[in-house]
Amino acid sequence: MRAHEVVLGRIEQDLAAGKIGVGDRLPSERALAEELGVGRSSIREAIRVLEAMGVVRTAVGSGPDAGAYVMADPATSIGSALRLHMATRFLSIPDVVQTRVLLESWALREAAGRDPDLSAVESLLDRMDDLELPPEQFHRLDAELHVRLASLAGNVLVEAMMTSLREAIHGYVMEAVPALNDWESVAVNLRCEHRGIVDAVRRGDGGRAAILVREHIEGFYALAPLQP
Repeated sequence: MRAHEVVLGRIEQDLAAGKIGVGDRLPSERALAEELGVGRSSIREAIRVLEAMGVVRTAVGSGPDAGAYVMADPATSIGSALRLHMATRFLSIPDVVQTRVLLESWALREAAGRDPDLSAVESLLDRMDDLELPPEQFHRLDAELHVRLASLAGNVLVEAMMTSLREAIHGYVMEAVPALNDWESVAVNLRCEHRGIVDAVRRGDGGRAAILVREHIEGFYALAPLQP
């Protein structure tokens, strides 16, 4: 193992054992270096990795708030990794579509039985009703809407995965837009479908909401399927 991996392994062990938790400050660079027998540069490399993974945040300086603190932001690391893997074209668009269907249909079934607060979702729908919205802005709001809907299930991991998928969703949607014959008509249909999905959730009909979101996601992809 490289030196910084030793540090990562130790911090992971301490997290798993409950020795440190969210909000706690990690031991100082000097303390970790002496304890693990590695250089302080290896400690800093490990901290950078953890920061990129959304596990810690760092505050510079020498005061009481300086140092590296444990945080919980799984969407940061999942999102970064997903964007890079999407860029390699190893993850196909059909796989992304299928993953969305699985996550969102499950989430809406769950959400419909929870009597969720739909005010934020309704606000997004109202903003998307603006007929002057360009496709880019419309689909930014669209991606945010789907993340909001998934979050209604109350499952933190599902929400993090949907948040991470947001850029991938937006990317493949914007690639598809130029291939559409009539964007204005497509946008009208998307608005109606969104309203239907939200209405099903409001009525507590999770099965109907799941069917509608599946048809909505797969239907758009069918309009302008991209190359895997």
